[in-house]
Amino acid sequence: MRRVILSSEVTPMPARPAPAPDPSRSIDAQDYQHRPRVVTAMAKEFPAGAQTGAHSHPRAQLIYAVEGVMRVTTPSGFWALPPLRALWVPAGVPHGVDMVGAVSMRSLYIQADAAQGYWPQCQVIEVSGLLRELILALTAEPIDYPLGGRVEQIAALILAELAAARVVPIQIPWPRDRRLQTICAAILDQPGMQRGIEDWGSEVGASARTLIRLFQAELGLNYRQWVQQVRLADAVCRLSLGVPVARIASDLGYRSASAFSAMFHRALGAPPQRYLQSVPESPSLLNTS
Repeated sequence: MRRVILSSEVTPMPARPAPAPDPSRSIDAQDYQHRPRVVTAMAKEFPAGAQTGAHSHPRAQLIYAVEGVMRVTTPSGFWALPPLRALWVPAGVPHGVDMVGAVSMRSLYIQADAAQGYWPQCQVIEVSGLLRELILALTAEPIDYPLGGRVEQIAALILAELAAARVVPIQIPWPRDRRLQTICAAILDQPGMQRGIEDWGSEVGASARTLIRLFQAELGLNYRQWVQQVRLADAVCRLSLGVPVARIASDLGYRSASAFSAMFHRALGAPPQRYLQSVPESPSLLNTS
């Protein structure tokens, strides 16, 4: 597989702090679903550890955090989202969001017919500086903003920026088989656990050979590759929170920070110290070789 290639020469300007949400605006997502506007935007603050629970919307949603890290789960996959990225969720797709630390979430809700020109499945995108500022600008306006003026132009620019956004085809697939779900849930809870696939047989009631076959058939990855993707997602989240690389390496079971950094660099194209400050030139799948 191709690696994500990141530029070490281009560093984005520091983003200005997100303005505080307008207390007069609703923080109930349902209030944004049936408005007479193609695009609506909600600002909401979440404490560390908050969870939305599984839910869906009649509109497509762009889930974005200007500060903090989120984990989003759907029936088909799992994504870890630092502030440089957002997740597109098509209308009607069940999803739940877990907050890793405190999160300043900014959600776009787009009418289903207008959203048909975008991605038919959940998709991670890179959030450009312009898209970030447009989202912040729209959340500062009334929900039913005036038509024919500046704010409607902001909404139109948001749609144009979404169409031009760089996609990041990274997803941690989620299994349907209950035995694999037990294994995968345990690994998500403890990404650093050192257990091989043969260690799970007695616990889930399946032979190692059966589990090997199921991982490849349901997830398109072998066990080692899936665990590595979980560890990379966990590492990106924790890097976003300022956790030292040496601590991350130790918690994930690597013998040294340099060994962890080498794996991270091979998979994502940049060492962990530079990854969140880099601008991707050619995003692609994780290199799981």
